[in-house]
Amino acid sequence: MDSAASARTGKGSRDENFPVASWLIADRHRPPIMAFYDFVRTADDVADHPELAPAEKLGLLDQLEAGLLGDDDREPAAVKLRSVLADHDLSPRHALDLLHAFRTDVTKLRYEDWDALMEYCSFSAMPVGRYVLDVHGESQALWPVNDALCAALQIINHLQDCGEDYQALDRIYVPLKDMRIAGVEISDLGQGQASPALLRCLSGLAVRTERLLDDANPFAWNIRDGRLSLEVGVIHSLALQLVQLLKHRDPLSQRVHIGKARAFGTMIAVLVGRTRFGRRNRVPGRRLPT
Repeated sequence: MDSAASARTGKGSRDENFPVASWLIADRHRPPIMAFYDFVRTADDVADHPELAPAEKLGLLDQLEAGLLGDDDREPAAVKLRSVLADHDLSPRHALDLLHAFRTDVTKLRYEDWDALMEYCSFSAMPVGRYVLDVHGESQALWPVNDALCAALQIINHLQDCGEDYQALDRIYVPLKDMRIAGVEISDLGQGQASPALLRCLSGLAVRTERLLDDANPFAWNIRDGRLSLEVGVIHSLALQLVQLLKHRDPLSQRVHIGKARAFGTMIAVLVGRTRFGRRNRVPGRRLPT
């Protein structure tokens, strides 16, 4: 395989857990976000490709980076994002951070503890929200609450897909320390149904993820762009619902996802709530510096 584009699985923004530049986002901001998404999706498909050897994956990720930085024109997604970044005076920093995360996916299959997982999320998840904030010209003072939300979204994905990640890629994002404390064997992740020990472990991690969402509570309410604020509010609400499911459901044998109808209902509920109560007075005393 001589290009990262050839590794694409066909998965798109509509297949993601959470909205990607939905109709809530202003039209002028959607193209740079989608260019970023296409680049990241391409890199993600390379890192997760079941037939490529690690050296091949790393070579294709290097090729994407070269295209992003203007040293190579073989990758359409990289060339497109490079052009968008130049047109909008945006830095490639966030895309480079994500490439670091995808290289880590190729070379690291286990995480010892929660702190190690948070370090991974600082490259794999937090830059996504930071880029969207940059596109909208929002303050970097929002980065800490963005980071809490993005890390929570990443961990939710890890918990949902823990069985599939292990069986397909021998990749475990569930911290090994938490598994040991709960009495979980690695082989438990390969079963058709979670053991009681694994259920306890995953439920405990869902609780910790809920705390991240608590930390992210002020995020949507402090975004100046009203449409982005709504989008983040919807994402936060969906994440809270998924965490509640993960506290009690078995992701190895049960569906732990929000259906389209429920997601649409969540969007309407957020829109109605903002209309009735306003944007900022729902989080008194938690205004962030600008």
